[in-house]
Amino acid sequence: MKAATISQLKKKLVKLDHDDLLDVCVRMAKFKVESKELLTYLLIKADDEIGYANDLCSEIDLHLNAPGRIHKKTLRKVVRWIDKSLRFSGNKETELQVRIHFCRRIKDKRISFGNCRVSQNMYATQRKKIDKAIDKVHPDLQFDYKQQMSGL
Repeated sequence: MKAATISQLKKKLVKLDHDDLLDVCVRMAKFKVESKELLTYLLIKADDEIGYANDLCSEIDLHLNAPGRIHKKTLRKVVRWIDKSLRFSGNKETELQVRIHFCRRIKDKRISFGNCRVSQNMYATQRKKIDKAIDKVHPDLQFDYKQQMSGL
């Protein structure tokens, strides 16, 4: 089955009454975990963007505070999770806070990349994403975020 376009889906959703729309949302959430996570963000966490960013940062701490050495698979897993979680928000300030926190944790933990180009590239990619996001926020905030980046 080929998926419909967003505009087609939107036209159909507008025609549904409240109860049918609720049934569609609940049924959609049952099928895929990512849909359920998105609904959780939209219905519960979207009101408190700062709290959401802090939750993401604490989750990063849990992943990176594992005893022993941090491998590239762990970093890759955390980066994928960060990207998915930030897609839900779409807020550049939240993105900056979380990505800077991730890079700062890598520096604080003194994670050595050694000869691992994959890990080096992951870190460099996060830095590039931070730089792009800084350009999209208010100029007053740009200065603050650039100050935070100076240590990285």
